[in-house]
Amino acid sequence: MSVKDMLRVIVVDDHITSRMMTVDSLNQLGIVNIVHAKDGREAFTKIMGSPVHLIISDLYMPEVDGLQLIKAIRKHPKLGKTGAILITGKKDLRVVQAARTIGVNNVLAKPFTVDKLKSAIESVVGRLH
Repeated sequence: MSVKDMLRVIVVDDHITSRMMTVDSLNQLGIVNIVHAKDGREAFTKIMGSPVHLIISDLYMPEVDGLQLIKAIRKHPKLGKTGAILITGKKDLRVVQAARTIGVNNVLAKPFTVDKLKSAIESVVGRLH
């Protein structure tokens, strides 16, 4: 069984269109074990109930943003090693540095291609095939 068959992913984005475009891109890569959430709070609750291997989260969301979500995950003893990719439409070097400081594995700029998403995922979990 390949990595993509076993990989459990949560997609977190407050914009349903962006969220579903990311889900569609994952489907194109053959990743189908996907849950999604509209913000960091909902994502944290879902992850606590059913852990994932990889979080793909938008950076800017109301209430609990992507950085806050990853900080909370990194502090949790059982979830701290969960892979994390942040997606952002704003290319701010300070944000990228802050993301690295808290242990985000990769930062991906919007809009992204399926190939760029694949590369970002493989940098975290290894080859998908």
